[in-house]
Amino acid sequence: MTHVVRSALRRLLSVAEDPDQVVAAAPAVPMRAVFRRFWPYTRGGRRWLIPILVFSIVGPALDGLQIWLFKIVVDEVLVPRDLSPFLPIALAYAGLTLGLGVLGFADDMTSTWVSERFLLNLRADIFRHVQNLSLGFFDRRRLGDVMFRLTGDVDAVETFLLSGVANALYYVIQLGVFVGLLIYLQWDLTLVALVIAPLFWLAARHFSRKVKAASRERRRRSGSISAITEEALGNIALVQAYNRQGWERRRFERENLGRFRAAMASTRIRSLFAPLVELIEVVGALAVMGLGTWKLAQGQLTLGGLMVFLALLSRLYSPIRDLSRLSNTFYAAAASAERIIELLDQRPQVADAATPRRIGRARGAVEFDSVSFGYPDTARPALSDVSFQAGCGEVLAVVGASGAGKSTAAKLLLRFYDPDRGAVRLDGIDLRDLRLSELRDNIAVVLQETLVLHGTVRDNIGYGRPDATEAEIVAAARAADAHDFILQLPEGYGTDVGQRGRLLSGGQRQRLAIARAMVRDAPVLLLDEPTTGLDAQSGWRIMEPLRRLMAGRTTIVISHNLLTVREATQIVVLDRGRVAERGTHHELIGYGGIYARQYWLHAATGPAAAGPGPVPAGPAPDAEVHW
Repeated sequence: MTHVVRSALRRLLSVAEDPDQVVAAAPAVPMRAVFRRFWPYTRGGRRWLIPILVFSIVGPALDGLQIWLFKIVVDEVLVPRDLSPFLPIALAYAGLTLGLGVLGFADDMTSTWVSERFLLNLRADIFRHVQNLSLGFFDRRRLGDVMFRLTGDVDAVETFLLSGVANALYYVIQLGVFVGLLIYLQWDLTLVALVIAPLFWLAARHFSRKVKAASRERRRRSGSISAITEEALGNIALVQAYNRQGWERRRFERENLGRFRAAMASTRIRSLFAPLVELIEVVGALAVMGLGTWKLAQGQLTLGGLMVFLALLSRLYSPIRDLSRLSNTFYAAAASAERIIELLDQRPQVADAATPRRIGRARGAVEFDSVSFGYPDTARPALSDVSFQAGCGEVLAVVGASGAGKSTAAKLLLRFYDPDRGAVRLDGIDLRDLRLSELRDNIAVVLQETLVLHGTVRDNIGYGRPDATEAEIVAAARAADAHDFILQLPEGYGTDVGQRGRLLSGGQRQRLAIARAMVRDAPVLLLDEPTTGLDAQSGWRIMEPLRRLMAGRTTIVISHNLLTVREATQIVVLDRGRVAERGTHHELIGYGGIYARQYWLHAATGPAAAGPGPVPAGPAPDAEVHW
């Protein structure tokens, strides 16, 4: 029978585990290490901890005085039936109540200010840290989970470090005040009352570990819910186009149900803990009540003294009970703290040198010198011994089939990653020796995925250079052939473009990206598949703005559309991560190699695109020349 009861309790207090985790659990961290890790964030508000400490001392003292006045009322007013002392006692009680109200207001305001300042600093630091992590971190992590750690988990850390500690301090002081008053009244009854105190601690210790396990699972599931929500809603067009709403809903429901089960497990544990604590409290109260009644019958204790003792006893058990419950809260908050610590422990794969070299505004000479690079957990390197140079003001095109390593070369130039071997240089300086911010200030990009922010047209163009004037923004839009369509929008440059620019067409978004690069006015321009996703007419239309953008800048064009690269000073052909050919368009056609075969293979479908020489400024061809 005992074995059956134990098994039932074990199942009741257990937390179900998920073998197929959307988001993995964070590594466990000792409570002391959690406290040490986050304590520095309280630096700005530590001076306010002294007033909070004063409030914690004065509050219980006033509470004790109020209860003591109750003893005086019983012994000097009710028992002798003498109303003369009642008025001053009533005035004293009203004054204490007013004092407690003022003290509570000051305590709430001060504690909230300290807590919110802590959250302000911690959340800002985490956001700054996450923004500086390398691109590889975001390639491996689910964005929704990272967002939940930055919001929900941070709030729980404040509970662990400030609110929880302040409450614990208040409970300890309250306990000390009431123990002192109880000993002053009847020291022997106080000893009887304190005999059961260790039982509170034992119960809290047993249940706190289970609460932490349930809280860790609940937080992990919450992160998974955020991750699935972000993925599904961020790709809603794909979900709806393929009728995958049901599958996404089942994914969401699975994680939502897992969170529900973890929450119920936590509630079961807390619900079993609460009556156990109350039972311990009742046992202590009954023991004191029995001994107190006997002392009253023997004339060793007044009725007022017994009633005040019992009132103080309820106040004594209250902080003991709250301290035991607070331990559960600490362990639950520690589960969130572990997830934050895991995030803060991530280190950028790319970082500034200890003493970075200054470059100012670069001339724009770019060199790849025997560069090899492979992504983590991949067998084949993305680039192997790749070398090429682009002189100041030259246009270098990097072409090749999908997966040849073109976009990897772009990421190395922006220093999203560092090469495993070899070096990428700007004006003869290894990029690893430059300050990251200074390097990227010298590069303007038009990426394969046209990135448009949720904001106005003006905001998106000005994102390339925050200090750009209105005139500079308009000039950049004119150069990008965007000014005319912008004026046709409902509010012109003040029109909101929607989430990821979905209120604009693909060609309009691309021209905004070109205007953004224009206004940046950097010496190096990186065009990563600038016509991807555009139809032939739109691709043809942006060629002239691209020419204006490229003028006077060192330009690296990465493309599989040969229409965009024929005028390049030099073309580098990548094949499986290696340089297969290099030369001008006419030289490569003359070699009759990979480039020429792909060019003539597709040229047959669009004669207008196949002719040698500059791209004509006439109507768009019916087809593009793709790799």
